Amino acid sequence: MSAKQILLLGSGFVAQPTVDILAKQPGVEVTIGCRTIESAKALAGDKAKAISVDATNQQELDEVVKNYDLVISLIPYIYHANVVRAAIASGHTDVVTTSYINPTLRSLEPEIKKAGIVVMNEIGLDPGIDHLYAVKTIDEVHREGGKITSFLSYCGGLPAPEDSDNPLGYKFSWSSRGVLLALRNSAKYFKDGKEVSIAAEDLMSSAKPYFIYPGYALVCYPNRDSTTYKELYGIPEAETVIRGTLRFQGFPEFVKVLVDMGFLKDEPSEIFAKPVAWNKAVAEYIGAKSASEDDIVAKIDELTKFKDDADRERILAGLKWLGMFSDTAITPRGNPLDTLCATLEELMQYSDNERDLVVLQHKFGIEWADGKKETRTSTLVDYGVPGGYSSMAKLVGVPCAVAVLEVLKHQGAFAKPGLYAPMTPEINNPIMKTLKDDYGIFLTEKTL
Repeated sequence: MSAKQILLLGSGFVAQPTVDILAKQPGVEVTIGCRTIESAKALAGDKAKAISVDATNQQELDEVVKNYDLVISLIPYIYHANVVRAAIASGHTDVVTTSYINPTLRSLEPEIKKAGIVVMNEIGLDPGIDHLYAVKTIDEVHREGGKITSFLSYCGGLPAPEDSDNPLGYKFSWSSRGVLLALRNSAKYFKDGKEVSIAAEDLMSSAKPYFIYPGYALVCYPNRDSTTYKELYGIPEAETVIRGTLRFQGFPEFVKVLVDMGFLKDEPSEIFAKPVAWNKAVAEYIGAKSASEDDIVAKIDELTKFKDDADRERILAGLKWLGMFSDTAITPRGNPLDTLCATLEELMQYSDNERDLVVLQHKFGIEWADGKKETRTSTLVDYGVPGGYSSMAKLVGVPCAVAVLEVLKHQGAFAKPGLYAPMTPEINNPIMKTLKDDYGIFLTEKTL
């Protein structure tokens, strides 16, 4: 029997564990495809082949994809539809992504079924592992005649506390642009039976403390649209449904000032088109009287509202640490957001001896048929290994690889073609079993 041919598109933070697992499988050959062959070769090492492929070029993608049994798309989500179209054109290539099913992918569902292929999505950490353990508890409760009255789910990729040594208490284990763009989203959720909406500009102000373990100073804020999860998770009875993000305290207040200064905007601006001094660029962009620190600070005081004097002092010291009051040249990227990202990426990377941390917790309010009430949690706290995988890479890359091996079987949940996410026990149980038994990845369940 000839080996299964797998193409992995992308070479980002989370791809290495996926490559390492799949390359070890008997009867599987892995090829890495990136726009630059150097990036592909660096990830492939001696475990996989490497090719150059441009996912923005549909014709090129069609020609490449048809040579593979399955394509893993770890490139930015906006290009997943191109990959799926190429797979549809091939008539035989399956697809796995770690990203949310977006409306474009949903619109391709009839063609996916007609082509006879499986397109599996949302199988990383968040989305991914979070779905597995949400569906598990919800299914258990429903099968025993109980109701889910509330569902809270919070996840954060963070530096280990001892490595959170900068004004944002944050370091990048994935795309800095992705992190900042997520902070521009509005949010919607159900709370006590009412739908609550939060505008993007108020997202950081809505953050509040969230207690998982006393040793972590965590805050949470809601993610995008949680209201759809009543239907997706089959919990129409739930009065409260909130999915959100965890960060260390101090992060939201700092980001809110950057928002108020306009630094999360990516509209083109001539100010950020050439390597001028940071203080000059900031002064011109926010409309300060001059590039002096005093004048820039005076303008910031007009643009934003600090929680108190201590917070003002802390955040202004943080802006100074970023270099915004200095005559150091910006790395011009044509707009404020990407120019800020260039600086953040320089200052906020993990060093070789530092660890990242992932915290994920579901909290279920349960009402049993006899009227008894229960609060149950499912919790994951995982640290990266210096010199090995980051926690983020492991918790996205390993589930992705495990899902690929399940899809390749074309049995059970994946016996029929279609667009899938881990939303049913039939899909989830085999993946959960492998993650726990072979990789030690699972959530710890407790009744409070």
